[in-house]
Amino acid sequence: MSQPQGTRIAAFFDLDKTVIAKSSTLAFSRPFFQEGLINRRAVLKSAYAQFVFMLSGADADQMERMRAHITALCAGWDVEQIRGIVDETLHDIVDPLVYKEAAQLIADHRTEGHDVVVVSASGEELVSPIATMVGATHSVGTKMVVQNGRYSGDIDFYCAGENKAVAIKHLAEVHDYDLSRCYAYSDSVTDLPLLEAVGHPTVVNPDRGLRKVAAQRGWPILAFSDPVPLRARIPTPSGKAVAATAIGLGAAAAAGVAWYGIRRRRNKSQ
Repeated sequence: MSQPQGTRIAAFFDLDKTVIAKSSTLAFSRPFFQEGLINRRAVLKSAYAQFVFMLSGADADQMERMRAHITALCAGWDVEQIRGIVDETLHDIVDPLVYKEAAQLIADHRTEGHDVVVVSASGEELVSPIATMVGATHSVGTKMVVQNGRYSGDIDFYCAGENKAVAIKHLAEVHDYDLSRCYAYSDSVTDLPLLEAVGHPTVVNPDRGLRKVAAQRGWPILAFSDPVPLRARIPTPSGKAVAATAIGLGAAAAAGVAWYGIRRRRNKSQ
C-alpha cells in the first residue's frame, strides 16, 4: 500500500539568489577576517567567488569546489565563536540583501497558513538565523562534523542537489506535508531534485540551465531584483506575489554592477 499523503502545505525556499542577493556563506568573509579566522587572501578569493556566483550562478562542479574550499578553510574553528559572529553581524550583513519580492512572497505564504522552510547548502549556523530573520518556520542547512566544540573539516550532511529533496521528504514525514500540494523556489539547475519533489515548482532568477528546464516544463519564472532592508519593507500580503514574470539578464547584470560599484567605493576609501 502507498503511504498516505500529509495534510499540510509548505513553501520551500532556496536561500542564495532566491531569498537573498548573494551567497550567504561568502557574505560573511569580512567579519570572519576581522575576527582573525581567515586572512586577506581568503577575503579576496571569496570576493571573486561572489562576483562569479552573482553573474553566472554555480554549477555542480563549482558548488563542489566551493564546498571543499569552505570546509577546509573552517576546520578547527570554534563553533560558538562562529555563532556569535553571525548573531552580531547578521542584520548588518544579510538584512540589506533580502529581496523585497522574496519577503513579500514569504509573507503571502504565511498568510495562507503555509509553513515556510529555507533549504540551503550553506552551513546550518548561517541558515537557521537567516531563516528566522525572514520569517521562515523551519530551515535545513549543511551540517558539519563537530569535535570538542570545533569543526573537524568533515561534513555530516551536505544540503545540496539530491540531498535537498531528501531533506524536504524527511520534513514532510515529520510535519505532515503533502508534497504534491507544496511549493518550491530556486534559482539553480542544481536544485532540480528540490523543484521536482513538489507539486508547485517556481524558478527565481534562474541560471541558464534552469531557465531552459522551466521553459520546457512550463514552470513559472519570477524575477527578484530589489534587495531592501527590513525596516524599509512593508510585510502586507500582496495577493499577487506568485504571478510569473519574464526574466532576462537584467537582474544578474544589475547585481554585477552593484558589486563593482561597492568595490570601487571601498577602494577609494582605503
